[in-house]
Amino acid sequence: MRAEPKGEQAAAATRALNVMIVGVGGQGVLMISKALALIGQKQGLQVKQSEVHGMAKRGGAVFSHIRFGVEVWSPTIARGEADALIALEWAEGLRWIDYLRPETGVFIADTRRIVPPFACRSRRHGAPMAYARETPAEALEKVGEGFALDATAIATTLGEPRAANTVLLGVLSTSLDMPAADWLAVLDALTPPKSRAINLEAFRAGRAWAEAARDDPTLRFDAGFVPRARPADAPDMSVALVINAAWCKGCDICVKLCPERCLVLDAEQVAFLKAPHACTGCRVCEWLCPDFAIEVRTAVREAAGA
Repeated sequence: MRAEPKGEQAAAATRALNVMIVGVGGQGVLMISKALALIGQKQGLQVKQSEVHGMAKRGGAVFSHIRFGVEVWSPTIARGEADALIALEWAEGLRWIDYLRPETGVFIADTRRIVPPFACRSRRHGAPMAYARETPAEALEKVGEGFALDATAIATTLGEPRAANTVLLGVLSTSLDMPAADWLAVLDALTPPKSRAINLEAFRAGRAWAEAARDDPTLRFDAGFVPRARPADAPDMSVALVINAAWCKGCDICVKLCPERCLVLDAEQVAFLKAPHACTGCRVCEWLCPDFAIEVRTAVREAAGA
């Protein structure tokens, strides 16, 4: 964490370290919360953890408080008392940003945006929505120290977009005075055998990104973050859905929640786009798929005669 004035160092050494993890259902908030609790115990510290999930299915808000120190009493973190905030979804990070310590809190956020369906007042591409409009550069101006990265893109390049949460955990590890070997040992013990290798790789990737960003402040925010275009500026777009049949488990969520009723389950119980002409590219199916089996691809149509 950032150095504190000498007069506050003694108090900081005895108080609990407070970390908040926020996101939406299906992103792995609880997994990295457990990892943080285990890393605290591995350092011989008392750990308290509280969380809200339950009805927060894919797309619903989830948050977790983790506190560890020599002596910890309350399991919850008060506003303005968090030493670090990890946000797996951009708007959730902005919603909880005032829980950080004003001068020393560390903000770590994935710039991935999962827009709730009720924020989409129009499904036309480029239409305005009731969703956070702050850019990463603007958000980092509000915190003592911050990192805003496209963790989902980093995880995707490794072959598993669902490992974005572990990428962010790797970023956090550079802000806490705990050996990297202990982090890796906890992940090795916590993650299932089939996903162990990718999670360890994602952690190392996040840690490497954070170390590079500390050396070069221009890397601390996602320069590729593009605010949504205003309706008047929105170009004519083509839309295509890519459905990974191997990942689709036939849960029917996309079929039930598609606003245009474009999707059905085929004979193999795999999602299928039955009405491509009706698809608006609203991304509701992509955002709500619990297994990241759907990808919406858009492209600007070439003008006639171009």
